[in-house]
Amino acid sequence: MRSDSFLRRLRDAAAAVCNFLLLFAPFLPAGADDAKPLTAMLIVARSELPDPYFRDSVVLVMNNLGAAPAGVIVNRPTKLPVSHLFPDLDRLAQVPDKVYFGGPVEIDTVWFVFRADKPGEHAIQAFDGVNVSANRELLRELLGRDKPMEGLRIFIGHSGWAPGQLETEIARGDWTLAPAEPDAIFHNKSEHPWPPEAAPNKTHADLF
Repeated sequence: MRSDSFLRRLRDAAAAVCNFLLLFAPFLPAGADDAKPLTAMLIVARSELPDPYFRDSVVLVMNNLGAAPAGVIVNRPTKLPVSHLFPDLDRLAQVPDKVYFGGPVEIDTVWFVFRADKPGEHAIQAFDGVNVSANRELLRELLGRDKPMEGLRIFIGHSGWAPGQLETEIARGDWTLAPAEPDAIFHNKSEHPWPPEAAPNKTHADLF
């Protein structure tokens, strides 16, 4: 799992994302001089997408994490229980929630998305009230709550695109765009578990 240095690198690269803001234009209020640019949106893959990693996926994609868009697939639960990540936290053995497959990039890392009014020191705001982090101690803190998985979703790996790649994929109809909303991340029932049939065997065997 990446530490604070991982988030620092993400923050340092945030200045290079201006071009990606073009993707968010459909969701900005027309003619609103004081409108704040969105930092996140949902993209929904077409069911016929050839790529088995993204077929039928819904991705929370953010424009404030690096030089190109990055995010996590929000509807791909694995068979891996959350307790597997922290075997020393005995109370997690009773938690039925699973870790999600966030994407094929850096499958040995853990990201998490959580609800809070402010992101705090070790997280970055994705959109209002929803934040993203890869900080292990913050995750342990959240998992120590009375309701550890309330407003929390944990991901193995993440999704990413080269500069200009996602714009090209959207232009050819691979993805449709939707506003980022908490319910789509934390409350929608996931009907596309990972791994799907015909997916390449590139992930750790102990996830499945």
